[in-house]
Amino acid sequence: MATGNARIPHQSIVEFVAATTRGRPGERLLRAADARRETEELMAQFPILYPDEAVLRTASRGMAAYGLSWFDAHIWACAEVHGIEELLSEGFQHGRMYGTVTVRNPFLAWARA
Repeated sequence: MATGNARIPHQSIVEFVAATTRGRPGERLLRAADARRETEELMAQFPILYPDEAVLRTASRGMAAYGLSWFDAHIWACAEVHGIEELLSEGFQHGRMYGTVTVRNPFLAWARA
């Protein structure tokens, strides 16, 4: 992110809204209006990568090759197809290389501190 090359897969935006607004009122992390505002801010700050046929086909192969869920395979495929070498995620195995993409868990440094 320090280099200014960060991009966000469309799937990550979808999952962010779903994760922060699910549950009963009072238990949600964000109100729907706040999640929409955060989403708008993310889209203003970072380029969003939308799926195309190459991403979908690569995600399908990622499911088979790496045993990824469809959602994780889709996020990885966006990075793979767009030549992104590093994927920041807590949902993958830290340090593992999937195709040409290495996954880093950005929360591990904080957990060790």
